[in-house]
Amino acid sequence: MAIVIQSYRPEHESAVEEFNRRLQAAADPNLVFYKTSAPQWLPKVGDHPLYNEYFVAVDAGIVRGAYALKHERVFVPGQGEIAVACYHHPLSEGIVNRTYAAVGALMVRDALLRQPLLYALGMGGYDHPLPKMLKALGSSLALLPFFFKIVHPSRFLKEMQALRTSALRRILMDIGAATGLGWLALRGAQNVKRARWTRSEGVDVSRVPEFSDWADPLWLQAREQYRMAAVRDSATLRRLYPAADRHFTRLRIQRNQTDIGWAVVGERRKDSKYGSMTVGSIVDCWASPEDAIAVIEAATRELEAQKVDLIVSNQSHLAWGHALERCGFFKGPSNFIFAASKKYAEALHPFAENCRTFHITRADGDGLPRNF
Repeated sequence: MAIVIQSYRPEHESAVEEFNRRLQAAADPNLVFYKTSAPQWLPKVGDHPLYNEYFVAVDAGIVRGAYALKHERVFVPGQGEIAVACYHHPLSEGIVNRTYAAVGALMVRDALLRQPLLYALGMGGYDHPLPKMLKALGSSLALLPFFFKIVHPSRFLKEMQALRTSALRRILMDIGAATGLGWLALRGAQNVKRARWTRSEGVDVSRVPEFSDWADPLWLQAREQYRMAAVRDSATLRRLYPAADRHFTRLRIQRNQTDIGWAVVGERRKDSKYGSMTVGSIVDCWASPEDAIAVIEAATRELEAQKVDLIVSNQSHLAWGHALERCGFFKGPSNFIFAASKKYAEALHPFAENCRTFHITRADGDGLPRNF
């Protein structure tokens, strides 16, 4: 096996199609790499530092693996903006053929040579192969908290398939939904969380079609208050959330006519674990930590107005987690992992102490445009 990893080019597209067919036939119909070599999301445009790049692992003209890098910049106090990359969508034929078991490790090492300040996000839990491999290669890992708010308790009890895992649970949840006892219990628990919370005064929220220059001062004013945050200036926000993309609602939040933050919300893609519920997500958000509650409140009210059944969000920073809980969210089990390469973790040292002061949301990594 003489694997060569190279940039994904148009002449590789037919081989990638065959690679996808082999994975789908032997494993999972969802195991597919990008069909076209030119990224549809975040293609390289001029000298903008935010862009995607694809690579393929080729063995005598046959594609045996592929991965993507999302190049971007993050701000670290004392270091300024630094270039990093997100390692995402890695697929190896080793999933279905042990002859190619080494391809996954070869791709990670190749990515580290291209960008030593490498990270991965999500990955489904510590017991999955990728986080295990990254840890073995010296990466530092942290679990990002998951939060959820039940907007329509009866729908939740009937449709939350991830909880309806036994006959007894299904019976109890159906009884709770039919009698209203479940509604009372869940609503009561959420109200207890909000009991000591005073609604933000003087706050105005407006939907905006796109992010313009008003977002830049917010980025500059708040970035020093986080141990690490992906750049969120107006140019970057327009790349992530272009005006033509109608999947998102962009919110501008002001207090006494002064900008204090913004949020991006949207409906999650359908997922069998949520049944037929409409699930909203607080995809991204920004403000100084002391204004997190006002921003989360605005995002929550917007999604409630859109009549979602359930609202979810992943937030790394303590202040944003606290804001979610104050707004009636529960903290649930998470499988959303942030893994920083050895070099990247050194830039964030001490990683274990600082990880709860990073600003990481569901929009980071490969979370967009619909993977939130």
